[in-house]
Amino acid sequence: MSNSAPDAFAASQTSAAPARTWHAENPFMDLAIQEALTGIRSGHGGPFGAVVVRDGQVIGRGHNMVLVNHDSTCHGEIAAIRDAEQRLKTHDLSGCDLYTTGEPCPMCLAACLWANIQKVYYGSTIKDNAAIGFRDEVFDRVFSTRRISEDFLIPLDREACLRLYQEYISRPRTLY
Repeated sequence: MSNSAPDAFAASQTSAAPARTWHAENPFMDLAIQEALTGIRSGHGGPFGAVVVRDGQVIGRGHNMVLVNHDSTCHGEIAAIRDAEQRLKTHDLSGCDLYTTGEPCPMCLAACLWANIQKVYYGSTIKDNAAIGFRDEVFDRVFSTRRISEDFLIPLDREACLRLYQEYISRPRTLY
């Protein structure tokens, strides 16, 4: 789905849950948060949503679907990359940026590199992920993936993503 503005994408999302009273400063991060909320409220998995953007247009979106798909690899970033590649009918996302609610785990970081994503903007950190029960730090120690250039992994809108995490931990959930 290609959208000319972030608001068109957000308007296409539906949810029976009450609307948020808070938003990210960056409109694409806000869309990633909305995608994560869709997943949380549907019981699909953790609070991780992502959008792939090229030339100011959303070309892919996804949220964590580990639980609903019974697929340990279906993280938000992977789902968004898969969606963008299917829509564009290519495996090469050169010129695209990815916005994600949580700092990518080693698997997702590698997927971004394989897909030729040019920049990754993330909200909450690996330590924030650990604080709500995710094991990213363990895998980081094993794979030592944080030696990537600082102009590739860029922190953005952490406070808005931490609000998302608060909604996540306030609900019954399955840890994995």
